[in-house]
Amino acid sequence: MGNRRTPAQGTASRNSQFERLLDEFSLKLASNDDDRQRVYRLRHEVYCQEIGYTPPDNGVSNMELDAYDDSALHCLMVHRQSGIDAGCFRLVLPDPDPEQPDLRLPLQEYGGTSLTHATLHPCRLPLDEICEISRFATARAFRNRPICHETLDDTRLAYTFSEEERRVFPLITISLFLATHALVELVGRRHIFAMMASRLPRLLAMSGFRFTRIGDPIELHGTRNAFYIDNVVAKREMNPALVMPYQLIRSRLASQLPLSVVDREQLGLW
Repeated sequence: MGNRRTPAQGTASRNSQFERLLDEFSLKLASNDDDRQRVYRLRHEVYCQEIGYTPPDNGVSNMELDAYDDSALHCLMVHRQSGIDAGCFRLVLPDPDPEQPDLRLPLQEYGGTSLTHATLHPCRLPLDEICEISRFATARAFRNRPICHETLDDTRLAYTFSEEERRVFPLITISLFLATHALVELVGRRHIFAMMASRLPRLLAMSGFRFTRIGDPIELHGTRNAFYIDNVVAKREMNPALVMPYQLIRSRLASQLPLSVVDREQLGLW
């Protein structure tokens, strides 16, 4: 009983782990073609080689990309010592087709009539306040198990991670997720949509991120549902233990945002 840690000690220990993670990994916005290609290659490894997704033929081998990438901000997490890409995600900002003005986000194309919520629908919210998180991925080398079927060989890596380095690997996913919310805040959006397997929102709810399911299940790289979260509420209800790492991640992304390849006028930065 006498050795039980107090909540303050537990938070301090957790903060220390996140600080170490952010010392050992960089979070970078893909601001040039080389970085974006690294994102697309990582997505190919996870979505195509592990999950088994077969993308439309775009004439580019070993990369997974689509038409929405041009209107998205891409974030990449890199292990500093080895230079290995550990994770990524994209934040899609609406860029409606004049011929299809109601088609604002990818999940509207993929989800279609499955989006059944009466009010939480991209078409019923202000265009300049909505966005979508997608292509969220963590590299196989930084996970304990494959996602679906295994076609990747860890022996191909030229770097061997120490047990000490591996201690912070479980924090990678939540750090990437904190980065999504930080980036949404930085670009001044509020209404976040995502297409996810139901297991992920349940896990995120333990950290205070409570998503609302807004659609019926569909088949998309496995069974998926459309989800929604209000970023203002999410920040207010965030687990207090995550506030410090969230602020660190936000500050690192904020310094990079003006350099990212996006339309500044669209984001309201100019």
